[in-house]
Amino acid sequence: MINIEKDIEYKEIINHILLNDEFNQIKKIEHHGVTRFDHSLKVSYYSYRLAKMLKLDSEDVARGGLLHDFFMSNEDRTVKDRFISTFVHPKKAVKNSNDIFNISEKEKDIIRTHMFPVNLAVPKYAESWLVSIVDKVVGLSEFGHKFGYKLAYLANVYLLFFINTIK
Repeated sequence: MINIEKDIEYKEIINHILLNDEFNQIKKIEHHGVTRFDHSLKVSYYSYRLAKMLKLDSEDVARGGLLHDFFMSNEDRTVKDRFISTFVHPKKAVKNSNDIFNISEKEKDIIRTHMFPVNLAVPKYAESWLVSIVDKVVGLSEFGHKFGYKLAYLANVYLLFFINTIK
């Protein structure tokens, strides 16, 4: 897992979120074979590092990436409920994030559009595109660990391709 203690700048950006009791409830929810918290932290940190490299707004990326899946759900949801959640959870995450953390417009867009193209909310900012892509790569990697090396291999190839195209 990511050791954010070594990246003091990153930790200062997101620490107020990590200390929030409501946000910490996502530590109890399974997501792609890990917890929703662990998934969100990976998406946030990898997006943050790439945003810094690309000279984008790394602070909004760090916060938006961390909050992109900030919604509550029951573990005993039906397949139908899980499917529907794919399309509606970004709106729930925006509402929760704004109610508790009063997020910026760019952070709202990052969260609202992270499921593009699965949902039809098109990202407005380069930062939103970045988090959306990193979310998919991290999700593929997590599924790979859950379902076998082939998906992890595919996620790594995709990430290498993406990084090489932006250099």
